Amino acid sequence: MSLDNNQGTPFLSRKQRFEIAPSILAADFSSLEKEISKAVKARCRWFHLDIMDGHFVPNISFGPHVTQCVRTSFPRIFLDAHLMVEFPFKYLPAFVKAGVNLVTVHAEVCRDALKAVRDIHHAGIYAGLSVKPRTSIKVLEPALKELDLILIMSVEPGFYGQELIPSTLNKVRDLSLKKQKDQYRFTIQIDGGINEKNAPLAFAAGAEVFVAGSAVFQEGNIAENIKALMRSLENAS
Repeated sequence: MSLDNNQGTPFLSRKQRFEIAPSILAADFSSLEKEISKAVKARCRWFHLDIMDGHFVPNISFGPHVTQCVRTSFPRIFLDAHLMVEFPFKYLPAFVKAGVNLVTVHAEVCRDALKAVRDIHHAGIYAGLSVKPRTSIKVLEPALKELDLILIMSVEPGFYGQELIPSTLNKVRDLSLKKQKDQYRFTIQIDGGINEKNAPLAFAAGAEVFVAGSAVFQEGNIAENIKALMRSLENAS
């Protein structure tokens, strides 16, 4: 599988500069369908699923069942499953069956980054690798030619609502330069503390997909929050 922006893939087209991916973990789960509907109406088509097992990160979120419910209610949105779990390939088949389009696993739990990417591709979906703030992007190098997405964690994963760690933008910048120099096709995603104030800084560093939880769902003003994020990124571009 290869990323081809001219073949109708869910990634960025050549004319599109960025994508906002609301993290549904920050939504009100008592009215999850309504919350997602508001984001869809505000022109969001990419949604981020934070899957946590309480081992790799100190929190537990949700699993394939909730994911499948979201897919059933919203058959056309792009679902991006970020597996913050100790044994991601144990759960990969269940999330594929639940209808995700992309699975991202952490390089910290993969001995062979390239094999991890190929195993996800073999399952018939897009493949991403993620690194925590203290992990060097060098661990990604064996898989750069085949990766669809790289997720840079700009906070320590586990809980939403944290502040972005500024030094993580250096990783984004280095990956963006490497992508341009060597003509790699991966998309750069950033997750953690993203808001309308720092999103332009991440964009300037080279981020393309912006995962936002609290900044989207806070106080229920979903449409207004998304508009504010989009406006800050449009001004930056």
